[in-house]
Amino acid sequence: MKVMIVGGVAGGASCAARLRRLDENVEIVMVERGPYVSYANCGLPYHVGGVIPEESELLVATAATFKGLFKVDARVNCEAVAVNPKNKTVDLKNHETGEVTTESYDKLVLSPGAPSIRPPLPGIDLPGIFAVRTVPDARAIREWLDKGTPFLAGMSKYSGIQAVRPKTRAVVVGGGFIGLEMAENLVHRGFDVTLVEMGDQILGPMDKEMARMVEGYLENHGVNVVLNDGAEAFKQSSTGALEVHTKSGAMHPADIVILGIGVRPDTTLAKQAGLEIGELGGIRTDEQMRTSEPDIFAAGDAVEVKDFGTDEWSLVALAGPANRQGRIVADVIAGRDSRFRGTQGTAIIGLFDGTAAWTGVSEKTLKRLGDKDYEKVYLFPNSHAGYYPGAKPIAMKFLFRKSDGRVLGAQALGEDGVDKRISALAALIQMGATVYDLEETELCYAPQFGSAKDPVNFCGMVAAGILRGDMPISHWNETGDGLVVDVREPSELAAEEVEGTVNIPLSQLRGRLDELPRDKTIHVFCRSGQRSYYATRVLLQNGFDVPVNLLSIWDLKTNPTFVGFSTTRWSLTWGMAKFGLATGWYSKFSRNRVGRTAAPSWSIMWRMERNR
Repeated sequence: MKVMIVGGVAGGASCAARLRRLDENVEIVMVERGPYVSYANCGLPYHVGGVIPEESELLVATAATFKGLFKVDARVNCEAVAVNPKNKTVDLKNHETGEVTTESYDKLVLSPGAPSIRPPLPGIDLPGIFAVRTVPDARAIREWLDKGTPFLAGMSKYSGIQAVRPKTRAVVVGGGFIGLEMAENLVHRGFDVTLVEMGDQILGPMDKEMARMVEGYLENHGVNVVLNDGAEAFKQSSTGALEVHTKSGAMHPADIVILGIGVRPDTTLAKQAGLEIGELGGIRTDEQMRTSEPDIFAAGDAVEVKDFGTDEWSLVALAGPANRQGRIVADVIAGRDSRFRGTQGTAIIGLFDGTAAWTGVSEKTLKRLGDKDYEKVYLFPNSHAGYYPGAKPIAMKFLFRKSDGRVLGAQALGEDGVDKRISALAALIQMGATVYDLEETELCYAPQFGSAKDPVNFCGMVAAGILRGDMPISHWNETGDGLVVDVREPSELAAEEVEGTVNIPLSQLRGRLDELPRDKTIHVFCRSGQRSYYATRVLLQNGFDVPVNLLSIWDLKTNPTFVGFSTTRWSLTWGMAKFGLATGWYSKFSRNRVGRTAAPSWSIMWRMERNR
């Protein structure tokens, strides 16, 4: 049997290596149009920034490696230009010689990836404007940073003893993974960075209120974040500098421009071969990664996959799913009954000292689908035991079914321990876990690594408390004409006060119950959420017949009852009140806007920008 694999990197290279391990006799030919058959494209921004100093460190395996270790005929600079499913042939073009040859196959695997989107905007092909997808892309950017213009070439001659170094400027277009990682690494290279995003948030898979914290974090590390404004044209000034003109009429000067607008599935061969293309523009496959042609498979960024949580078709350009799909294709070709379960979109990004990660379904996706059978909680557990040095809060948003407690999704931000919490929740989601399972999940504990009640446990405990009725919860659109009670101490109100609320400190609550109405819904909040929970338990067990609700974090400040705050432009600050500190996250994730703060429920403090 002869298997042709079009494309290396993640999906194709994984398929080739796995197939050889399963079948020593199959003939495997793998072609890659670029010069490198398998490389770490996720590491490209860090090579630009100098974190990964040598280009060779990005090369996972060479064509010689595949030939020597796996007996795979790996050909670089060789592009598949046509597929004939009827005759089972592929036309290959050698980019070094220009020669076109034809190869036969018994099974064909398409793993062409997804090229960077480069819209036909005026001036987009000017020197100094780059996409970031391949090793040659990263090399070209590094060369430009060193000597792309006379100005940049002159900058490289500046030494550390010179008092004033003219600033170099970069504009990054797009607020996804590549855009944010390039923004960070250009800051490390000494650039003033402006990030321009056409949408109303960065990191589209996250819910907006969580993305706002990341935006504030970027700004506090020197990145100018511009939202709701897309690039419209690029020009070059008389001095050679670039100008990025946006739809709002603004102009951002730049010495380099990075395009991180996103990617689009490469379906050129698939369309030419007559394969089914999905509504989202990707190659449509079944659970075994077969296309509409039984002997043609597809894997990686070019395919549409089912979302594990919603069962919708989706496009997920991530290395993990691509690698698993490549393995599944190899299994199926070798006669095994492997199937792709779908993807949860589990992802993570590191930015300066912080981390943002998510898995499963977001709230905005649930709202788009009209799914009302869910509840959400926000909590800020420490990354490890608070008494052990270095503990940092993790900001978590946790979504679950109201009907049966099934875990739907989670998002987290922090400077320590974010990755393992989201990874644990991702695995639990695949197993169909409920919040009650999370209460009992046994995880590693030593004070430098976690707490006796891990953040994963806390997610389950808080959510289960809501479902059991121990802690009723409400959101801003449910407050109605209810009474909002602030159970913080009077000294705290001097720093952060919410208009239209009644202050009864928790320490005085039991002695002042007669001041509270029994014919109104009572909404309780504090700075961290912990005292709100305690107050809720006191009130429920003292004969208050109406629900006593905890306001969730974002909800209080979006309530039109509390005037003076803008809901169109806002940010977050947060800390762990129960540890008596605001921590570095408090300042780093704040936009430092003018405005009051309040933290109704579960360890978060919000700062809203006042209307201007």
